[in-house]
Amino acid sequence: MPVNEGSMDRLIRVIVGLVIIVVLAVFLHGENKWWAVVGLVPLITGITGFCGLYTLLGIKTCPVKKHS
Repeated sequence: MPVNEGSMDRLIRVIVGLVIIVVLAVFLHGENKWWAVVGLVPLITGITGFCGLYTLLGIKTCPVKKHS
């Protein structure tokens, strides 16, 4: 899978993913705590640097590498 996210995009996704996981795990009670797994989506895409939705939409936030 090619990287299609820039470093700032990746950092924001990791932070947002962790915040979602922690907030939902702390504030939801009982059976509803499983909603915290929603935070895995931005967390995993931020760690891997690949977003499938970006591919479908033709978006690329990573800098273009110039060949010398």
